[in-house]
Amino acid sequence: MTEPSGDVRVLVEYIAKSLVEAPDEVFVEQVDGDVIELEVAESDVGKVIGRQGRTARAMRTLLSAAGLRARKRYTLDIIE
Repeated sequence: MTEPSGDVRVLVEYIAKSLVEAPDEVFVEQVDGDVIELEVAESDVGKVIGRQGRTARAMRTLLSAAGLRARKRYTLDIIE
């Protein structure tokens, strides 16, 4: 993501696939240009959210940092 037009969807997908046990069931969709929807297997939802939401918060922080370069504010929705 060295250029401002980097695909944040790919970033979220890479992070999520690294965290879960079933990476084949990770689906990331960009809705309305600034909303990223992340869907994982039901057994992996806890791993993506983390204890007290720390992992999800960290992913949202990375997403907002990537959005600064593109001058956009992205929102991450984790679908259960």
